[in-house]
Amino acid sequence: MKAIRRFTVRAVIPEALSALEELALNLRWSWHRPTQRLFRSISEPAWHASHDPIQLLGAVEPARLEELAADASFVQRANELRDELRRYIAEPRWYQSLEGAPASIAYFSAEFGVAAALPQYSGGLGILAGDHLKAASDLGIPIIGVGLFYRSGYFRQSISGEGWQQEAYPVLDPDGLPLSVLRHPDGMAARVSLALPDGRSLSARIWVAEVGRVKLLMLDTNIRENDEDLRSVTDRLYGGGGEHRLLQELLLGVGGVRAIDLAVELLGLTPPTVFHTNEGHSGFQGLERISNLIADGLSFDEALQVVRAGTVFTTHTPVPAGIDRFERPLIERYFATADLLPGVTLDQVLGLGLESQMGGPDSVFNMAVLGLRLGQHANGVAKLHGRVSRSMFRPLWPGFDADEVPITSITNGVHAPTWVDSTLVALAEAQFGTGDTTRVDWQSDQVTDAQLWAARNEMRAATVADARRRVRAAHEVTGGIAPAWTAQVLDANTLTIGFARRGATYKRLTLMLHDRARLTSILTDSERPVQIIVAGKAHPADDEGKHLIQELYEFSEQPEIRGRIVFLPNYDITMAQSLYPGTDVWLNNPLRPMEACGTSGMKAALNGSLNLSILDGWWDEYYDGKNGWAIPSADSAGDAAERDALEASALYDLIEHQIAPMFYDRGADGVPSQWISHVRYALATLSPELSADRMVRQYVQELYTPAHHLAVRLTANGFGAARTLSAWKKKVADAWPQVAVAHVESGGLDAVPQVNDELHVRAHVALGPLTPADVRVEVVYGHSEPGAGDELTELRSQELTVDPAVAGQDGAGTTAFIGSVVLDRAGSFGYTVRVLPKSDLLASPAELGLVAVAG
Repeated sequence: MKAIRRFTVRAVIPEALSALEELALNLRWSWHRPTQRLFRSISEPAWHASHDPIQLLGAVEPARLEELAADASFVQRANELRDELRRYIAEPRWYQSLEGAPASIAYFSAEFGVAAALPQYSGGLGILAGDHLKAASDLGIPIIGVGLFYRSGYFRQSISGEGWQQEAYPVLDPDGLPLSVLRHPDGMAARVSLALPDGRSLSARIWVAEVGRVKLLMLDTNIRENDEDLRSVTDRLYGGGGEHRLLQELLLGVGGVRAIDLAVELLGLTPPTVFHTNEGHSGFQGLERISNLIADGLSFDEALQVVRAGTVFTTHTPVPAGIDRFERPLIERYFATADLLPGVTLDQVLGLGLESQMGGPDSVFNMAVLGLRLGQHANGVAKLHGRVSRSMFRPLWPGFDADEVPITSITNGVHAPTWVDSTLVALAEAQFGTGDTTRVDWQSDQVTDAQLWAARNEMRAATVADARRRVRAAHEVTGGIAPAWTAQVLDANTLTIGFARRGATYKRLTLMLHDRARLTSILTDSERPVQIIVAGKAHPADDEGKHLIQELYEFSEQPEIRGRIVFLPNYDITMAQSLYPGTDVWLNNPLRPMEACGTSGMKAALNGSLNLSILDGWWDEYYDGKNGWAIPSADSAGDAAERDALEASALYDLIEHQIAPMFYDRGADGVPSQWISHVRYALATLSPELSADRMVRQYVQELYTPAHHLAVRLTANGFGAARTLSAWKKKVADAWPQVAVAHVESGGLDAVPQVNDELHVRAHVALGPLTPADVRVEVVYGHSEPGAGDELTELRSQELTVDPAVAGQDGAGTTAFIGSVVLDRAGSFGYTVRVLPKSDLLASPAELGLVAVAG
């Protein structure tokens, strides 16, 4: 039968059970275990089939609902949970105790992984965005999420009999999801529209998801108002070619700001003062806000200052190839007229995003460049990634050391209530009186080694059982009948290693296969066996990534190791929640430093799994020698093959000689006490640090609140400060060619300087039309290694002040600045003097990319 039209018919819920609908429509159920238990009690099979309350309510027989409606204790429990949800949404939380924090924050992301019931994510970026919203809700942070609704999500993965990844794109019916349409008071669906260069317009309706206290707005182009080709703009996550992707990103950015305006009007939300762009996909939001400010009477440059002040940009990629880039002619076509963004010219758009600003071609528009030009506050997602990002984007700030590039870092975190297994939560509740596993002392004697080991065994057994079910189901899909051996894959008492992530080549899925004979020996060791569970999706267009999956799959099907290593297809949130807790060791072996953060290992760590990883991403800053193992990086290897060989050998050595012996070294009580001591330590030290709670608090304190204060200052009094800042920047930029350090004098040191001596510096600076108040003159000093030329390391700076003895004027048309530096350490020393623009409205002295250094 062709052209079957499908739609969802929602169950009719008895009036006595009305609380169930309210609970099902708020995605807080996805991390609130009492609510999950309530729905599971309705029908255990239906719950395990979907893990989705709406699907469950549609699957159970009406007679079962009538039975529950007559059950006073069930009705009471449902009503109590509904009332508790309402209190959770309304009552003050951590954020409400703060002073001076923004009243509303917009958070843009191309994907959101909140729950498996809302499949709008592909991998770590989306899961992070979902965890960000959930942690914000728990903390009471007034965030408005903005994304797109993809009719087919990412894709559903299966593996053919030959091990080749196959993709399916089942169409989602939003009426069967925990969503509601944003509507006007008359019941009409709210719409946003974007003018297109061919004279048409792209329209989208707005779905609203309730994520606890947070509203998530999702734009959907599959509506009658659009021509057929435009309905498919939001068909798939990261689907289509360059123009299709550009349309998605224009809708997300430009349309997203317009959707917020409608939600403010129709839902009574507070207009945001801070706009957070999670990666460059939503960078166009800043241009829409500039256009709106121009309509309010500001010039482009004045509006740019306001937008920059209130924008936070988070970059997630450590390699240029991971950035969205568009051909210049495509950008020119969409921005050639002011129809899309009134008041904004094509040249102004190009000036913010062309890759030529960082040494690339002027034929390419770079979304990360746009994000950094529009965001006064920028960050990477781990300390190492921050350093990599500062180096990668350094060309945007010529003349500055990489460490001075204005990109900070906030290390990602994961939402503990979502990812910590109920077994560990129950243990914490029983022994510590709280289920918050991130705030208990796992090293205390309140929990015994035997109790913790029993919990770990229980979690491993559950993971093995789930993996067996998935392996059998996968074989039934490809062959009809699962072979008998699939019922015995894996073992609940065997050391279990997990590896699950996107199939990108740099993540090196098949590094473990480098020496297959040695890996086979490790897996089949008669005294200390090891088993490995692998999962992950390759991008549909990434044949190289698919080949890696095929290679792993084919190896896993060999009779001699079959059941010791398995590949689980269709990696998603539901699988992840079962997989992480039961792994004893979490493996991560990317090419350093290409892993921005790597949050999968965080989720495993919060469940007591020990990490085995290359020192990349978050592991680079948190590994301390006691919370897991570091695979040595062979950075000095002659080529990629040698590097892989060395790092694979180190991986095997660690498993054979350290990990497996410790895991199987049991006492008389059967407990591996040394292993459990490491688990205790990792849980105690990593759980608070790796939580999304910590991450989101950092965003509030280090980025959101400073951005809010700057934005408020620039918008106050009719945008007076914005106009002043814009004029001042132009004055400084025009005058900068005349700024120079004419002469530097120094003194105060003996022939052989010693620690605690003072270096006195006097600098004569030509300022042109600028005044001393416009600049920061500073002595920059640090280590000067032999053979390093003019390079200094461990840079520090000390501001110089105008010489009061001559009121700054030295008679040579320059201004004298003086100061001193204490030599507080021994070793080689070097210094210079430089001049930077200075304003308390700049977030960084390097912001303008202007510097004059002594010759």
